[in-house]
Amino acid sequence: QVQLVESGGGLVQAGGSLRLSCAASGITISRNVMGWYRQAPGKQREMVATISTSGYTNHVDSVKGRFAISRDNAKNTVYLQMNSLKPEDTAVYYCRSVSRDYWGQGTQVTVSS
Repeated sequence: QVQLVESGGGLVQAGGSLRLSCAASGITISRNVMGWYRQAPGKQREMVATISTSGYTNHVDSVKGRFAISRDNAKNTVYLQMNSLKPEDTAVYYCRSVSRDYWGQGTQVTVSS
């Protein structure tokens, strides 16, 4: 049984930082393309960042230079470091195994102005 469990969301002021974690079980993250997605109220879910099996990372333009996806293979955990947060980053953030299309339950990030 595959489980992706996100944590680390919360309320933060603009300019602040958060680190999201996605603990995986039932899959080996180093053998999967993993990603972080987000969905703001009234908007479609969008890709935020992905990390390939070789460690290549890709970030949507709106977060480049502010967010960074990474993974710890020993902990089987994927991270999203979010710096210089803006109110428009407010959304539910989801972890996904892109390779196998499994999703986590999501964690709320709220950035106040």
